[in-house]
Amino acid sequence: MEFDFVIVGSGSAGSVLAARLTEDGRHSAIVLERGGWDGSIFIQMPTALSIPMNQPRYNWFYETEAEPHLGGRHLHVPRGKVIGGSSSINGMVYIRGNPADFDRWAEEGADGWSYADVLPYFKRAETRAAGETEYRGGSGPLNTSYGTLKNPLYRAFVEAGREAGYAETDDVNGYRQEGFGRMDMTVHRGRRWSTANAYLKPALKRKNLAVMTDVLVTRVVFEAGRAVGVEIERGGARETIRARREVILSAGSIGSPQLLKLSGIGPGAELGRLGIPLLADRPGVGENLQDHLEFYFQVAAREPVTLYSHMNPLAKALIGMRWILRRDGLGATNHFETCGFIRSRAGIRYPDIQYHFLPAAVRYDGAAHVDRHGFQAHVGPMRSKSRGHVRLKSANPQDKPSILFNYMSHPDDWEEMRACVRLTRELFAQPAFARWRAEEIQPGADVTSDASIDDWIMRNVESAYHPSCTARMGRRDDPQAVVDGQGRVYGVDGLRVADSSIMPSITTGNLNAPTIMIGEKIADHVLGRTPLPRSNAPYFIHPEWASRQR
Repeated sequence: MEFDFVIVGSGSAGSVLAARLTEDGRHSAIVLERGGWDGSIFIQMPTALSIPMNQPRYNWFYETEAEPHLGGRHLHVPRGKVIGGSSSINGMVYIRGNPADFDRWAEEGADGWSYADVLPYFKRAETRAAGETEYRGGSGPLNTSYGTLKNPLYRAFVEAGREAGYAETDDVNGYRQEGFGRMDMTVHRGRRWSTANAYLKPALKRKNLAVMTDVLVTRVVFEAGRAVGVEIERGGARETIRARREVILSAGSIGSPQLLKLSGIGPGAELGRLGIPLLADRPGVGENLQDHLEFYFQVAAREPVTLYSHMNPLAKALIGMRWILRRDGLGATNHFETCGFIRSRAGIRYPDIQYHFLPAAVRYDGAAHVDRHGFQAHVGPMRSKSRGHVRLKSANPQDKPSILFNYMSHPDDWEEMRACVRLTRELFAQPAFARWRAEEIQPGADVTSDASIDDWIMRNVESAYHPSCTARMGRRDDPQAVVDGQGRVYGVDGLRVADSSIMPSITTGNLNAPTIMIGEKIADHVLGRTPLPRSNAPYFIHPEWASRQR
């Protein structure tokens, strides 16, 4: 059981690394995954996205500690525990982030990760159904596509944005993110296009790649300060899988910092309390935890055009049968087909609010839905100033770590959430929705004052499921940095991290696309390749951002 590379986690970055590190046939690799295979129809059928997200078989089912600024609520933190990781249970939204996010990363110490550096890796990963452009890829493993926009409410949402004074953008993943437009999804020929389907399964045809499922990685094994393998547990026994070249952690923003700490890399005081021998004192491990919070702004519909008509058992069965036979229809979409990115106020340089539009009034996790026709926008701030942490409860790798996001702990977060409520209410009041709009379901027309909005937010805001930044990239002299610009862990040799945990700060949008990009770029660093040539493509910043909100 010895390979050139041992990759822990088969998710959005791990599967990418497995494919790229073995494609020239010169190196061997093994991918270790805690979960099993992804053959379930509920994983592969896009419309069924809420089902695997809520099954312990496919989800780690992490939960936050009592969040002090949300009335002590414990929030669900779903993370994929299956081949493909979270890309097999997520909402399949493909949003790269704003180009300015990556220029900010470079300013924060992630050398070599500016937009000019990362755009070529986004392109290398992608095949866009609508065609290749200066910004979009045309020959990569990851297929992205648009929905059909058959429901008239999708177009009404974009038109309402235009009527409210915002722009319509041709491509939120291209030159201009700011505005309203179509939303890309990782769906190919009607099927969820996870990194397992896009990268890992095709690569498994090679003899130099192996996958081991249903194993728990308990720690990284070191000899003389160098990672030489990992210890795993399966069937009640422990064994070591050795790495001739490197160990790469792609266990995600919860799992990777947990493994680093269990292996002796992290804050010395925390590890000392648990009796874990300290190998490298890195106080930033598990800190800097960030996420996106959102709420569901729901409006009742005057006409029966929403997905409510399809929520009864017979309709769901017909959708499923059509998908099985033809891979099309309502079963072939994630239903997030239009979106928006706006700035909360003048003086914000680029969008800090994201919209997902949905022609139904329902919870993202499918736990409950309104018993009538309605539509909603998922809306929330993109760059919260709150910071949380992931810390060990014990030295036992079977124990889930303690997760505290410390949501809404900064006063600016409350100001941004109030803006989300008021700007969304204005959006749905536009003429484009006049035919469809009935009363406001939630927050409710009487929720208008700062105090009433704050109270409603505290009780109803939800995670958008984008935990990140817990092993951040940065320069060596930054005490909070955990890895360098090539993903190499400071203080040891032969160990890298490649997943959303290495983001210095969270991006503007969903995290699957930038995490895949991280896998692509780190793969080149591991192999010692010259990075792809930098891009000269420009990007949009509103020329009057300092004085105008729109």
